[in-house]
Amino acid sequence: MPRTPPLILLALLTGCVAQEGGFVQEYTGPPGSGEPNLAATRDGRVVLTWLEPLGADSHALRVAVREPDGWSEPSDVVSGGAFFVNWADFPSLTVLDDRTWLVHWLETTAETPYAYHVKLAFSQDEGASWSEPLVPHRDSSATEHGFASVVPWGLSGAALIWLDGRGMGAVDPTHGEPVGDMMLRFTTVTRGGELSDDVAIDPRVCECCATALARTGRGLLAAYRDRSPEEIRDIAVTRYERGTWSEPVVVAEDGWHITGCPVNGPQLAASGDAAVLAWFTAAGERPRVHISFSTDGGRSWRAPVQVDDGSPLGRVDVVMMVDGSAVVGWLEATGAGAEVRARRFTARGSRGRSYIVGGTDSARAAGFPRMVRVADETLFAWTVPERGIRVVSRRF
Repeated sequence: MPRTPPLILLALLTGCVAQEGGFVQEYTGPPGSGEPNLAATRDGRVVLTWLEPLGADSHALRVAVREPDGWSEPSDVVSGGAFFVNWADFPSLTVLDDRTWLVHWLETTAETPYAYHVKLAFSQDEGASWSEPLVPHRDSSATEHGFASVVPWGLSGAALIWLDGRGMGAVDPTHGEPVGDMMLRFTTVTRGGELSDDVAIDPRVCECCATALARTGRGLLAAYRDRSPEEIRDIAVTRYERGTWSEPVVVAEDGWHITGCPVNGPQLAASGDAAVLAWFTAAGERPRVHISFSTDGGRSWRAPVQVDDGSPLGRVDVVMMVDGSAVVGWLEATGAGAEVRARRFTARGSRGRSYIVGGTDSARAAGFPRMVRVADETLFAWTVPERGIRVVSRRF
């Protein structure tokens, strides 16, 4: 991938200036850019993806790489007018091996609300070229298929879960939303595009909260917001070991009763048998961000610890450090809007100080901040509405 010329690089990086709290400004996207995501390669590079408007009804999914000598010039994975662009459901890139990358995005399939599908494309040359897109789910109905989470699996392949609306009926004219139950489903895909069976993990889940998927030393670990018949929407986990998904288990009995989707899902990180889970709840009308650790691949979880500073909007992410500690990111409401904040926890749940990562807005357009760890460095990416994406880094 070609390097960015020095003048363009300066405009994009805004000088890599150290900010308060030890954060270094890394990347500034153009006005209107949004929905950023981050991934790390095995050799320590960072891959940034985002959506960028090209016109009134067209977007590009773009990618840039932080090399040792600076960020590469952005390139397009795909562009056009079929994107489903959403503040909460957005593309990702997964590094499968040294040269193989997999990207996912969302495309509308009909004029009806929430009718969109997941699309995948592979690159065998680190983003220089991309395969023809494929759809990982076997259902082609004009319903929601999104909130996908992807991890490497098998020989340069991937495992993924997603929310699947094939069981949902027509749109309720009173509320403008589909009727029926959203499912959580699973499949695997080889880098040649061969798909395994499309399997249901849970037949009734929250309709529009992000999912999370991680690899542990024992297999796959999935987390998502469940939905009970009584409309309790707490966070559940399930494990894929020896080819079978375990019965879902609620991690913490928050007891959040809410009749609509809060659009605020969990995030996972894992290393070996150690795992960490972060999530948002507003049970009892008290918004909180929680974190919990597992030492047995997600079979059991320690008591949750509160993360936030008292006024959280949620929208969490989490990374695990080399020593088993974790850094959690979230949005905290302020008088001026909102801030991306971060806090480090030891592996036993002791919490450190809260850091202000950067400013944004409390509106939906601010999206979901994303994080990635490279060695002892953590990068954060988020959206400042209308102004574009931002990326900063810090050594915790």
